[in-house]
Amino acid sequence: MEYYIKTFGCQMNHSDSERISGFLEMHGFSAALDVKNASLVIFNTCGVRQMAEDRVYGQIHNLKESYPDKKIVLTGCLANRKDVQRRLRDKVDLFLEIKDFPEELGRLIGAKNSQESNGSDYLKITPAYSSAFTASVPIMTGCDNFCSYCVVPYARGREISRDPEDIIQEIRNLIRQGYKEIILLGQNVNSYNFGNTDFPKLLKDIEKIPGKFWLSFMSAHPKDYSDELIETIAKSKKISELIHLPLQAGNDEILERMNRKYTRKQYLALAKKIKAAFKKYKPGTPYSITSDIIVGFPGETRKQFADSAEVMKKVKYDMVYFGQFSPRPGTVAWKMKDNVSKKEKAYRENSLNEILKETAAANNRKYVGKMMEVLVDRKEDDAIYFARTRTGKHVRFESDKKGLVGKLVELKIVKANCWNLEGTITK
Repeated sequence: MEYYIKTFGCQMNHSDSERISGFLEMHGFSAALDVKNASLVIFNTCGVRQMAEDRVYGQIHNLKESYPDKKIVLTGCLANRKDVQRRLRDKVDLFLEIKDFPEELGRLIGAKNSQESNGSDYLKITPAYSSAFTASVPIMTGCDNFCSYCVVPYARGREISRDPEDIIQEIRNLIRQGYKEIILLGQNVNSYNFGNTDFPKLLKDIEKIPGKFWLSFMSAHPKDYSDELIETIAKSKKISELIHLPLQAGNDEILERMNRKYTRKQYLALAKKIKAAFKKYKPGTPYSITSDIIVGFPGETRKQFADSAEVMKKVKYDMVYFGQFSPRPGTVAWKMKDNVSKKEKAYRENSLNEILKETAAANNRKYVGKMMEVLVDRKEDDAIYFARTRTGKHVRFESDKKGLVGKLVELKIVKANCWNLEGTITK
């Protein structure tokens, strides 16, 4: 029997798909390279944008029309929405909350001794990792923040932190297998708390694991960035010098309506504190600050939007992931009037992107002439490799050496472009 998983959206969804794959392979399934060959097809969905939701509807409709006998499972953000269930009830065999998949998916495939789930048991399943050198490790699931635009608390439920012993054991096993990069995942990763272990302590415990590897995490909330966490990151030899600090909006009134629980002033003070910590504990070492910004939130005026642009100029981000506001059913913002036109949203996104181009290019120029450790991601042809720095910078380099993919190597950065770097290998 063969299965096929189509994953939409965030890294957490991709990690969940790896655990679903591990579960199915444990019960005799194998992964199909082509959806046509699979008897079971799973759609792991994202409900953050309407565009992604529409793609799910189209793909499920086309699949059922062409292959009516295939079993289709829908999980992820859309699985628990009643309107989605009504729309797809004749096409989907099982609507599945991700936390319940060991029990319910096991029942669908006829697995014996299918375990019951209490919201965290599925994280105990050994994943079928999609990479041989980079692994995502969930440390918690769910969210308690209830940002007014976000579906996550409704789709995944409230925060549940994973036992630190399970996390440590999973990472130990990965390092023994030669993994070079560990990415800790959670909807609000820095609110992790289990017993006497908070997020800074978890990071310190992971750093004690023997071996050479990079450690990073996503996604963090500005309100939970403690002084201890900042110091832990800045002092660490294994934690990457990459801070993702979602802004979402630079205007206090919009932040309040988003229910973000911080002000523009508090955010800027936090960014300043992070920069100061890196300069104190790692002087001369490059670091990156990245962010998320929503443009066109309901009621956002041009003047309020200008505050987001001003924050970008002050923080000088290395990368920002922009999103045009998309109303999501079930959220508080769903009831707000979406009164910023698509044309205006596109204009605002383009305006912010122009600011980003300047700050990203300026930050990249600081790398020229430096020796940097990089993790090689892929090889394009006989001589071209692509890699990443610990700060998340993409680097292109040439080498006739074989077998560099998945390795940590030293490069000298010789050129800086707006969105990437170029280097030469030294060893």
